[in-house]
Amino acid sequence: MPPKFMFNREQLIDASLNIIRRGGPQNLTARSLAAELGCSVKPIFGLFKNMKEVRLETIKAADRIYRGYIGAASHAEEKPYKAMGMAYIRFATEEKELFKLLFMRDRSAENINDDSGKDVTEAIVALISKNTGLNEQAAYMLHLETWLYVHGIATMIATNYLEWDSEFVSNALTDCYTGLLHRFKTKALDVIS
Repeated sequence: MPPKFMFNREQLIDASLNIIRRGGPQNLTARSLAAELGCSVKPIFGLFKNMKEVRLETIKAADRIYRGYIGAASHAEEKPYKAMGMAYIRFATEEKELFKLLFMRDRSAENINDDSGKDVTEAIVALISKNTGLNEQAAYMLHLETWLYVHGIATMIATNYLEWDSEFVSNALTDCYTGLLHRFKTKALDVIS
């Protein structure tokens, strides 16, 4: 009969998230996790193959937290696209270390060509296209350039480089979006004429 552990996988992942929130992704080790749970490392490796699996499951859990921020914003009555940008930045503000874990780690060994976010991007592009009259290609480029701006703000906040209040961030996002929208609409007019 396999041994009974006093923790389950979910509790171990919750403890992993707490370690990362307090000290960053680099502080998640088998020893720090065992100390967090008040046990030896044996229960960890009884429930997970290795620390790589623990990290992968912790990343998935952090992603679910992040998607909760974005999901709630996507249902905003007014300006859902802007609300999603604000939610991304709020996640970076409120969950700095989880933001770093998800968006500021070396991803060179990962398969970044998977389609995991394709459906979300397609929905965002469709929303932009519907609300602006831009074609799909222009709406995609507007989204890509806006996301670069939003990610830059979020990164500077997560690394304590900037400390901007939400009103300033909101105004900055409006300015960015308005400027890009004007540029893409002007480009469309230049092509037509």
